[in-house]
This record gives sequence, C-alpha cells and structure tokens, in this order.
Amino acid sequence: MSGGRQIAVHMAPGVAGLPAAEWDGLTDGGNPFVSHAFLSALEDSGSVGGRSGWEPVPLLIRAEAGALAAALPAYVKTHSQGEYVFDHGWADAWHRAGGNYYPKLQIAVPFTPATGPRVLSRDPNMAAPLLAAAETLCRQHGLSSAHATFIAPEQVPLFEEAGWLLRSDIQFHWENRGYAEFDEFLATLSSARRKNLRKERAAAQAGVEIRHVSGADLKEEHWDAFWRFYQDTGSRKWGRPYLTRDAFTLIGERLADRVLLVLAYLDGEPVAGALNLMGQDALYGRYWGSVIDKPFLHFELCYYQAIDAAIARGLARVEAGAQGQHKLARGYEPVRTWSAHFMVDPGFRAAVAQFLEQERAGVAAEQVSLGDRTPFRKG
Repeated sequence: MSGGRQIAVHMAPGVAGLPAAEWDGLTDGGNPFVSHAFLSALEDSGSVGGRSGWEPVPLLIRAEAGALAAALPAYVKTHSQGEYVFDHGWADAWHRAGGNYYPKLQIAVPFTPATGPRVLSRDPNMAAPLLAAAETLCRQHGLSSAHATFIAPEQVPLFEEAGWLLRSDIQFHWENRGYAEFDEFLATLSSARRKNLRKERAAAQAGVEIRHVSGADLKEEHWDAFWRFYQDTGSRKWGRPYLTRDAFTLIGERLADRVLLVLAYLDGEPVAGALNLMGQDALYGRYWGSVIDKPFLHFELCYYQAIDAAIARGLARVEAGAQGQHKLARGYEPVRTWSAHFMVDPGFRAAVAQFLEQERAGVAAEQVSLGDRTPFRKG
C-alpha cells in the first residue's frame, strides 16, 4: 500500500519488449549497465534467456496512465554463474539439508560486477512494493531465495528497511582526485611505487601501438579482434564465455558513445584489448584478453589506460571489476560493495544471517588491512 492505494506489480518476459524511453526514464541515465540498450542487447544476442540459466523476469510498477513508474531488473537463475558474489556454499548447505537452492531470483545485471541502482525508480517509495513482490514471487513459484548484487551504496538502506540480509565484499576502485594528467597521480605515490609503475608502463608499451576506439569509430573488425581475446580469457576463467559474439555487435550499435575499447597493435595487427563502458561519473572496466604474452600489458590496457581515460574525461573513478589484489599496488583502493539477500525458509535465513555476521567482521578487518597497503605516500 502507498497512501492508501494498492500498488500492483507485474512481471514482464524481458526488458527488450518494453519501451526504451520509459525504462531509461526510471533513472538518471548515469549507469550504462541498467540501460535498456545494454539489458536488451543481452537478451537479443542470446546471452541471457534460452538455455543460459538467466531467464529475464523484470518486475514492473506502472503509473495510473500506464507508463512505467518503477522496475527491478530480475532473472530466474538455475545456477550461480556470472554473479561474482559467491553463494555456492549456501547452495551446498541447503542441498545437504534437503532443500532445492535452484531456481532462485537474481536482481542484478548479468555478468557485471559493477555497482549500480537495482531499484529503478525516481520515487524511493516504490522500493517496498517491488521487494515485497520479489518475495511473493519466490514463495509462489518455489524459488529458494532472492539476491540483489552490487547495489549502489545509496540504495542499500532500501533493502535493509525491507528486512533483507546485507552482505559486503571488497573491490578495488581508482579515485580521481582532480588530476590533470597521469603524472599528477604518480606524484601521490611513494617513490618506489612511482618507479615501478613507470617501468611497467614502459615495458608494456615497448613495440606496440595502443589505440582508443569509441563511438562511430567502432567497426566490426574491432569486435572480431576483441572476440578472439574475450574467448581466450572466458574459456580459461569460466569454462565458456558468458557473452555471445552478437552481444558485442549490439552493444557497439546501441551504446557506441559509452564504449571505450582499448586495443594494442603489434606490426599493425590487434593482439590484445580491454573493453570499458563509460557512465556519468565512472569508467567501468569489463573484459580483457590477449593473444600474446607480453609483461605488464594486462596492467597497461586494463588499469593505466583506464586511468588515462578517466582523467581525460573528468570521471570521478574507475571500477576495474571483481577481485584482484594486484590492483592495490597500482593505485586502486579497497572499497566496500554490497548485496542483499532474502531467504524463504526461516531456518535457512537464520543460518545465513549467522554466517554473514561472522563474515562482515572479517571483511571490515580486511578492508583496513588493505588500506594500510596502498602505494600512496604516507602523511
């Protein structure tokens, strides 16, 4: 209920069939991953839906005139792949107790460990009915649980107020403190780290040409090259790549001005690349791959070139993806990320709550420890 009015929540068979202008009007447009263009590209390319184990079921609230007023980007999941918030231990425990952990409900952007809004609405009062509807969906359709991952920090209270269990983890983000150029950033580091970064950049750049490709300059030849790199990395990390080849073409067509593809060329041929998406105040590193083994090339394309790009565009930060303490030595700082979890079974909820209480203390201590190891000059 809201102001005495019953709020109806509907489930749609996907984002692609919804009006793009209405969907995008639910947010300020600052985050590219919750845009209609990105989510529909995943659906239209076959990266989600079908046999992927990600069945799109966005939950919607419509205004009295029929236009969208709020939404949750939600998926019914039959596995825990492509989430980057690991709940395999919970799944194993629930199966040992005789329950079925799958299917479950995932409120997220598939394959994307980047923070962003999960309740899409200009009205924060819409969060309560949407999350209540997610709980009802779980109960009525035999889903064990619902999980919202990589929640924008300002939206964490919405899930806490709904009684969902909060979980935190650590990522490494680079913060732009008003630098005019890369050397200004370097000047904030200790002498030893400054020398190491310069050596790494020189070694990585030796003999290769690095190009930034975005907007109308993006061609299918660039995506063909990047697909080779992505397949290699995806096969080694996940067993099979999450995205289809068509996904890159559609992302390039629908989000061209928000794509930044960093490519390394050797003798005129592309040999490595890193894919970034640009938001209103952040650059998000997503995928990387290479067909050559060149020292420090990964750091150059994924981290240092991202810093260069963020400085040039006046972006506040770089989010370089999940895990990776090696980012710490390169000026990326430990930042808390948040997820929220609802369990249908009260006993299961109690067990997860106890686990999270213990885990939170460890994560907080780890963040302090990592913060003491940043490469910045002390004092």
